[in-house]
Amino acid sequence: MREITGPVDALGRAAAVEKAARLRSGWYARYLWVYAAGQLVLVPTALLGHGPVAALLFTLVNGGLVTGLSVYAARQRVVRRGFGARHGVLIGAWAVLYTAAVFVGTSAFEDSRVFAAVAAAVCALPLAVGAWLETRRSS
Repeated sequence: MREITGPVDALGRAAAVEKAARLRSGWYARYLWVYAAGQLVLVPTALLGHGPVAALLFTLVNGGLVTGLSVYAARQRVVRRGFGARHGVLIGAWAVLYTAAVFVGTSAFEDSRVFAAVAAAVCALPLAVGAWLETRRSS
């Protein structure tokens, strides 16, 4: 790595790091799209499965996926400024919606295919919006 000798070099290096972070952040948008699509399968499976045990099993699977992403993201050499906060808000919104969907679906709308379809779309929405915004930010 070459030595930074002045403010112009420092600004140039900062711009290069920012550009590299933008170009390498496509993995996050792709992950969010896949995870949003996965909600369209996982949520109805959890709700239409055999009661709370199926819901708990699929909640653990979803939680494992989110944990894996968070660990992977934390190990990246370069991430854009504010990534952690954006990721936390996005996953927090998904977690609240998913928890509400599973709770209401297993207690009030057991075996309701209409509720399962609507809940799947609602749970996928914050992930799809996050993926769309990330795609716009990375270009």
